[in-house]
Amino acid sequence: MASRLLWASRAASYLRISVFHRGFSTVLKDLKYADSHEWVKVEGNTAIVGITDHAQDHLGDVVYVELPEVGAPVEQSSSFGAVESVKATSDINSPVSGKVVEVNKELNDSPGLVNSSPYDKGWIIKVEVGDSGELKNLMGAEQYSKFCEEEDAKH
Repeated sequence: MASRLLWASRAASYLRISVFHRGFSTVLKDLKYADSHEWVKVEGNTAIVGITDHAQDHLGDVVYVELPEVGAPVEQSSSFGAVESVKATSDINSPVSGKVVEVNKELNDSPGLVNSSPYDKGWIIKVEVGDSGELKNLMGAEQYSKFCEEEDAKH
C-alpha cells in the first residue's frame, strides 16, 4: 500500500495534481460491524444497515445501489442487494436476520450518498431484527479497525 501511495504521489506531482492522503477510514464506536464491511446500528427492535467507510473507499465512486423490497426477509451474512461502483460490483450482506421495513429510496437518485455519507444519509436498509443475539457475532469499532488494518496489509 505504501509503495502505491508513493507512486501515486510522484505521478500526481509530475502531473501537478493535488493528492489527498487518506489515513485510515472512519469507524464509529456505537456501531457493530460485519467482516464483509457492513455496519449496523440498533435502535430498539430496528437495525439500520449500510456499508462502512472502509468499504466505500475501496469501491470508489458508487453509481448504483440494488435495494431489496420492503417486507423481504434477510438473513445474517446473506446477500440482500449490491453496490455497483466505477471499479466493481459488490454484494451487500445483512449483518442481522429479520424483515426489511424500509429502504433508502434516496439512493435510487443519489447513489453517491454511500460515498459521501456512509454512516448517515447513505444508509441502505432498515430491518426489524429477528434475533438480537446475532449481534454478538459482529465486531465492535476497535476490533473492526484492527480487522481492516490486517486485511489491507495482505493486499
